[in-house]
Amino acid sequence: MAIKEILSGIAMLVTFIAFAPYIRSVLNGTVKPHIFSWAIWGITTCSVFFAQLADNGGAGAWAIGFSGSITLFIAILAYNKRGDISITPSDWAFFSAALAALPIWFFTNNPIWAVIVLTSVDLLGFGPTIRKTWHHPYSESLTFMVLFLLRNLLVLTALEHYSVTTALFPAAVAAALVGLIAMMVWRRNQI
Repeated sequence: MAIKEILSGIAMLVTFIAFAPYIRSVLNGTVKPHIFSWAIWGITTCSVFFAQLADNGGAGAWAIGFSGSITLFIAILAYNKRGDISITPSDWAFFSAALAALPIWFFTNNPIWAVIVLTSVDLLGFGPTIRKTWHHPYSESLTFMVLFLLRNLLVLTALEHYSVTTALFPAAVAAALVGLIAMMVWRRNQI
């Protein structure tokens, strides 16, 4: 087995390790995911997976596809469990902007533009969670966020072809996670 496949396997294992307790926490009510963030992340992550495959991302894309599927499942759980039902006008703005950007990929029919648009949309998905976590810093799992940061770093190393199309999404999400983690730690220390 090639090193890239091993790294991708580790990234998928980290994804599973991160998601299992997160899903359990959602089910028992200790974590309250924001439905808009998770819906945006699920749609964009699955879409980026297909764009990465189109640009020969290879094994590095596998964890993105796996993650996208589970992320959509969490969006469904967030809806069913009514995790965070406080939907603000800014949440609607983030969600609307994210959905409005998705047709751009369809019309460009180019993996690089797809990933640029989808990465931008995915980063918009952080908006509702940042707002919610600022006010309720314990409403998200810090361990989960750290594991996802690790997952994205592993995805970057597992890519079989490096280009903007294959690397932008995991790199941008990793950077956003660093910011979210730092904010969560800072806010938790203030309380």
